[in-house]
Amino acid sequence: MKKWASIVLTAFMAVSLLAGCGSKETDSNTTAKGGASSSDKPVELAFWGDWAGEGQKQFETMVDAFNKSQNKIHVKYVLQQDMITKFMTTATSGGESPDLVFWDRWRTSLYAPKNVFHPIDEFMEQDKINKDDFYGEALKELSYDGKLYGLPLTVDARALFYNKKILDAAGVKPPTNWDELEQAAIKTTKWNGSKLEVAGFSLADNGLFNMYLQQTGGQMLDETGTKTNFNNEKGLEVLNFWDRLLNKDKVYKIGFEQGLGEGTDAFVTGKLAMQYTGPWMLSTYKKYGKDLDFGVVTPPVGPNGDKGSVMGGLGLVIPEGSKHQKEAWEFMKWWAANKDNALLWAKTSLNIPGFKPAIEDPFFQNDPLWKPFLDTLEFAKIRAQHPGYSVMEDDGLIPNLQLFQQNKMSAEEALAKSQQRGDQLLQDNAAVK
Repeated sequence: MKKWASIVLTAFMAVSLLAGCGSKETDSNTTAKGGASSSDKPVELAFWGDWAGEGQKQFETMVDAFNKSQNKIHVKYVLQQDMITKFMTTATSGGESPDLVFWDRWRTSLYAPKNVFHPIDEFMEQDKINKDDFYGEALKELSYDGKLYGLPLTVDARALFYNKKILDAAGVKPPTNWDELEQAAIKTTKWNGSKLEVAGFSLADNGLFNMYLQQTGGQMLDETGTKTNFNNEKGLEVLNFWDRLLNKDKVYKIGFEQGLGEGTDAFVTGKLAMQYTGPWMLSTYKKYGKDLDFGVVTPPVGPNGDKGSVMGGLGLVIPEGSKHQKEAWEFMKWWAANKDNALLWAKTSLNIPGFKPAIEDPFFQNDPLWKPFLDTLEFAKIRAQHPGYSVMEDDGLIPNLQLFQQNKMSAEEALAKSQQRGDQLLQDNAAVK
């Protein structure tokens, strides 16, 4: 889904955190599934994921820490390039199933009805894991039909990044609402004749329509959760705002960032004053933006004061076909439901963990760049839990939004066509096959 940056932990940090895991004594009294005794070889677990490179090193840091914390279970990370296809093949053909899968949470409502995951509700109850320790929206995204299928490893949401130097030079403060955002974008935009040199605000990602719609007080699907709900005054308010920024205020030009050249980041190079992006970019901008002085604020509220951002993130799930579901749960619990280990993961991967107690650590509380994201996560909402939602958004909505941004379609026409196509896609994908 995204590329994540990583840091190298010091020996002191690794040792101190591992010492605090406190799982050796507990696990030494745990009998492995099938009646294995302490003298038997450890149960081998296969943990599938699709993170390579630095991401793979981050996973292996957690796997190694768990393996060293006890002697009953041994986890091995297995990199899978086409993970979903391979996983579904094993799930439907009776092949050798992994024991845990690294899971993009939004896919849960599409795959859980296929009975390929093992619910963890009994495990949660037996071990008295408090659901309130996790972000409710993240648990909701890992649930289907009243059952919980995994625990969140990461949570994220978009916030507004701004270039301090550019805003200071223009005499504007970080915006808190749409009007302030528009005025700040106007004042920080620089044209040289017909050439845009500095864009005040990026409108490159029209997939953020959902976030803007929330900021108008709207929502993507109606109360039944089966039909679109954006072809109305709320959706029109979003597109009129975009139209103003693009065609009246001219704070951005479609294709501007791609036109800067491959591998060139407009924000790092000072060609962009403000943009929406997520916490995964913090380490990247700190590392590569040597001359970049940036700040982050929560997303500006809409015309009526409505807040909005979309929560995303990743988690762990246990396949129904795993032969070692109890042991898989022990690893999941150790990683995702333990403050020290969730914090180790956060410092290793520079992600916000799904386990709230870990966020109380000074690592997050004393760094002002994390605060806007933590504040945003308090009101961010997950995408609608309809099996066809992603298809509706990708194939029914976004293509029409692109035509609108290119001035090839009016706002009214774009919303009407998106509703027509979107409702059909939701209907076609309502039944899981």
